[in-house]
Amino acid sequence: MAKMSLEDLRKMKDEKKKILDRREVGENDIVIRIGMATCGIAAGAKKTMEALFDEIEKQGLNETTIKQSGCMGYCDKGEPTVEVKVPGMPDTIYGAVNEDFARRIIKEHCVQRKLVDGGHIFDRPSRDILKE
Repeated sequence: MAKMSLEDLRKMKDEKKKILDRREVGENDIVIRIGMATCGIAAGAKKTMEALFDEIEKQGLNETTIKQSGCMGYCDKGEPTVEVKVPGMPDTIYGAVNEDFARRIIKEHCVQRKLVDGGHIFDRPSRDILKE
C-alpha cells in the first residue's frame, strides 16, 4: 500500500467529517434514511448511499441529513430502500433504488418537491391525503 502524506490524511478526514455531519438532524432538515441491513447492502445500498451523498453535494442541499437503518421490511419488493422526509411533503419510501434513481430522488423529490414514481414508491399516504 502506498504511503499517505499528512495532507492526504487531512483531506480524508475532512471528507469523512462531511459525511458524519450529514447525520445530525436540524428541525427544518430533509431527512433521508437508507436501509443498510445485509439485504440492502447485498443489493447495492452502499453505492446508492454514495450517490445520495454526491447528488446532495452537487445540489447544495446543506439542510439534508442522511441516516442508516436496518431492514425496513421491504426485502421481497426490492432493495435498497430509501425513506425520504421533506418538510411539507408526505413521508415516502422508495424501493429498488440504484445510483441513478437515488440521484433522481434528490433532484425531483428533494429539490423540485414532487414524488418520483416509476414503480419505485413502496409506501406513501393515500390519495385523499395527497394533493395531486
